[in-house]
Amino acid sequence: MRVDLITIVVEEYDPAIEFFTTVLGFELAEDSPSLTNDGRPKRWVVVRPPGGGTGILLARADGASQTAAVGEQTAGRVGFFLRVDDFDTAYERMIAADVEFTSPPRTEPYGRVAVFRDIAGNLWDLLGPA
Repeated sequence: MRVDLITIVVEEYDPAIEFFTTVLGFELAEDSPSLTNDGRPKRWVVVRPPGGGTGILLARADGASQTAAVGEQTAGRVGFFLRVDDFDTAYERMIAADVEFTSPPRTEPYGRVAVFRDIAGNLWDLLGPA
């Protein structure tokens, strides 16, 4: 058993794809036409870390309640965790891409960490070895 996908609600597909693939280094696993439950067109967009693992379904907000959830999926808490082998390289690449970090990197017992916002405004931990 494994978690295959999680959903992040975004404003638009293409800027989210660009952020996750270019800035974070994920791979675009799927981008297919689909339909909403009531038959309107949408896209099924999945990004995954290189080599597989749990994917992220990038879901364009549909309606007022979903639009309100963009950037607030975890009620202001860090809800997503990106572990990298080379913390400094990842951090510098993200800084160069103007990713918003809420505080400078720090060292904790579990490794190096810095909190950042994704394109939708959700908080993530960038995690690396100590």
